[in-house]
This record gives sequence, structure tokens and C-alpha cells, in this order.
Amino acid sequence: MGKGRLEAFSDGVMAIIITIMVLEMKVPHGDNWESLRPLYPVFLSYVLSFIYIAIYWNNHHHLMHATHKINGKVMWANNHLLFWLSLMPFASGWMGENHFTALPTALFGVVLFMAGVAYYILEQSLLHLHGAQSTLAKAVGKDKKGQLSVLIYAIAIGLSFVKGEASLGLYTLVAIMWLIPDKRIEQALGEE
Repeated sequence: MGKGRLEAFSDGVMAIIITIMVLEMKVPHGDNWESLRPLYPVFLSYVLSFIYIAIYWNNHHHLMHATHKINGKVMWANNHLLFWLSLMPFASGWMGENHFTALPTALFGVVLFMAGVAYYILEQSLLHLHGAQSTLAKAVGKDKKGQLSVLIYAIAIGLSFVKGEASLGLYTLVAIMWLIPDKRIEQALGEE
């Protein structure tokens, strides 16, 4: 089965997610800097969420670039990932509107955690389809960065009920980890 439709569908869904997030930011009624101050938490959660969607889009693109074929299992794994990413506007909006209080911040972490698990499932589905000796398998390796991310999300979820700022800091830390370009797939494709 070809992968083109899966890529196009995923790109479209992620573009819609970003559009929904920006539409959730309400325009202030005032015309001065002070009228923007209440929007700071909402804007901050938007920026963090935008970065996460961009990271997933980038990694998904690289993953699909190293993929030669897909099957039904891969398609469902991909939809599973898109489901969790589609909850990002709600979770980040709720977190920002409530100024990073415990439950909304924890829910944001649950969405990140589940998206990380879903990406791992997608990755494993593709690896199973392509085999242990494939370029994809060589590129992905053990995916320690992905596993570490999910662990940090789990810690941050629990921490959100103790110290919300620390939880938000951990979510930001994982985003920064992924902003550093991961060249594994590009290098593996170059060697092919």
C-alpha cells in the first residue's frame, strides 16, 4: 500500500489542529498593552502547543520519508496518534485559560504522554512491517529520546499537582530536547 494518502491526511489534520489552536485565542477588547496581559497564559500555552505540533509534524515527515510501504495496522496507529494530537487545542486552551492550575496542566501532560505512546506504537508498527534490517530500523534504533520523553511526561503529570510551574518546565524541557534536530533518519537514508 502506498503512503501518500496517509502523509497528506496527517499533514491536513495537523494543519487544522494548529488553526484551531490559534482561533481559540480571543482578541482583547482594549487597545493598549495592558489589555494583552490577561492573554499571557493563553499565548504561552499556544506557543508550547504549536511547538509540539510542529515537532510531531517534523518527526512524522522524517518517519514517513524512511517508510516504503504501509498497511492497515500502520494506518490505525497513525489515526491513534492524530487522535491524541487533536486533543492538544482543548488541553492547551484549558491550561492557559486557568493559568496553569493543577488539573488542566496534568491533562495537558496526559495528552503529551499519550501522543508519545501513540507515536511509539506507530514507529513499532512501521518497524514490524519493514523488518529489523531496514533503513528505518537502523535510523530509529532504540529511540531512547522518545522513551525519555514519555518518562518525563509521566513525572510532570504527577508533579503538576505539587508544583505546576515545575511541571510546565518539564514539558518545555522535552520540547527543547526535540527542537535539537535529530539526524538519525537523514543519516540512515544518506547511507542507503
